[in-house]
Amino acid sequence: MTQNKLHADWQIDRIMSEIQQASDALAHIGQAVSIFGSARIRQDSPWYAQTQDIAGRLATAGIAVIAGGGPGLMEAANKGAHEQGGTSIGLNISLPHEPTNNPYQTLSLPFEYFVSRKAAFFMHSIGYIAMPGGFGTLDELFEAMTLIQTGKLPAAPIMLVGSSYWNGLIDWLREQLQTRALIGPNDLGLLEIEDDTDRVVERIIQFAGCITQDAGSRESCILP
Repeated sequence: MTQNKLHADWQIDRIMSEIQQASDALAHIGQAVSIFGSARIRQDSPWYAQTQDIAGRLATAGIAVIAGGGPGLMEAANKGAHEQGGTSIGLNISLPHEPTNNPYQTLSLPFEYFVSRKAAFFMHSIGYIAMPGGFGTLDELFEAMTLIQTGKLPAAPIMLVGSSYWNGLIDWLREQLQTRALIGPNDLGLLEIEDDTDRVVERIIQFAGCITQDAGSRESCILP
């Protein structure tokens, strides 16, 4: 057996172990929402305050909040849920430029690999909220879109918060992908852009209540 094969087998074992540990840890959290956002946005940013507010309101409504466990908007999401006495989950990735986890986590899960960490985001989430962010946020956002588009995840709202930040991306997707038929004519309907905190929270709570009443009809619940 080659050294490369041994290393690959070891990585697979580690990844599967991380996924299994996350599955066991998250098995009883109930309804949850994943909030994505930049580690680089400071506490004095309006986006930090808005993220904290959204997470706090969801926690008050009994919905668990899953975030990346790091600084910036990940911290804001965990802090909002934690300070309202809710379930605040941090999926903490080992990175040299993020040496410490934020302290606002009621459940903290460590990850070495992004693939297993992303799987944990999608295990129990009934919705996804993307705040402004960089490559990591875009990676998580597009994975959620792809998995829902292809039916690998059940239907769920994907909220993009901050029209001034996200409109350019949506314009590009429409002009470059949709007009070339590289995505379906209705695929951009997976995304909802919103600025108003009240409407973001209401949308998630509405969806949570709808699927509770009719668990077999998420597609009908996703309609705005």
